[in-house]
Amino acid sequence: MTSEFLRRSFPESLLTAALSISIVLGSLNMNAAETICPAVKLVASQRPLVIGHRGYCQFAPENTLPSFKLAMAAGADLVELDYHHSKDGKLVVIHDYELDRTTDATNRWAQKKITVESKTAVELQSLDAGNWFNPKYAGTRIPLLSEALDTIQKGSVTLIERKAGAPADCIKLLREKGLINHLVVQSFDWGYLRAFHEQEPGQLLGALGPPAQLTNGKKPSGMAQELSATWLNELRKTGAKVAVWNQKVSKEAVEFAHRQGLKVWVYTVNDQALANELLDMGVDGLITNNPSLIRKTLATRVRKASYGAGITAPGPNGPKPTPGGKLASDGVPTTLGT
Repeated sequence: MTSEFLRRSFPESLLTAALSISIVLGSLNMNAAETICPAVKLVASQRPLVIGHRGYCQFAPENTLPSFKLAMAAGADLVELDYHHSKDGKLVVIHDYELDRTTDATNRWAQKKITVESKTAVELQSLDAGNWFNPKYAGTRIPLLSEALDTIQKGSVTLIERKAGAPADCIKLLREKGLINHLVVQSFDWGYLRAFHEQEPGQLLGALGPPAQLTNGKKPSGMAQELSATWLNELRKTGAKVAVWNQKVSKEAVEFAHRQGLKVWVYTVNDQALANELLDMGVDGLITNNPSLIRKTLATRVRKASYGAGITAPGPNGPKPTPGGKLASDGVPTTLGT
């Protein structure tokens, strides 16, 4: 690869080493075995990461097992999901606070604005969470968080976004499954993250921003939306090692984050031109509705850099298909594989 490509698309070697050390050693109470956990290794990676937003939600119903499997088949490094609490305290995977948009709840119960927390887990899992997206997904149900983790962790790394509930509930589930530091937990509520870090210092966290609440529980006021040194200094109070930000980032902010031992991921990126612009700034991960498109973008950058350096690039144009599936011309897996 050319030095210019490495400088613009990846952290410099010394900086990368510092970031890796910070991420691994910054998680307190981490024993020698935990330092090789997949989430820690992945976040410390020198290459940009591809993160499937609510699975592969451009081609499957968001936050469902088919969507997660499709993202895994496309080679997503992490698979993002959201969770809420049911009426009986179960952790269930769904984005909205209400059921109306992504289920048949309004038809089932002849109401509107039906909240997730108003129904038991059994009631929630009786709903159809796929037909609204495409009739071929009819019968798809809302998964429990435990079910989603069982699926994703077999072949990828989960990025859990907390929408509601106390840290203790998530921590309890992760401990029961032996998944502390085998995945990443993120939230727009920085007070939640700070409490999570205090209760389970070993867990790798991502701070979504701009935040809905600061670490002191107050809503931010008078602060710009762009990622900045001010935001990053506040973010460090959460114990998070990743700043997960909107598209309002700059090369200077990314470089400042790196100097602070933080990684920067950006949401939600579904365009190759924008992806390249952000990668040129040095961002470390892209959250996308179309993981195959972003993988193809990264592969193209590597191939061009290899050609520029006089190196023959291996493989065909675009991402390689996963075992059990093949890629269509638009990069979408035509089968889910195993």
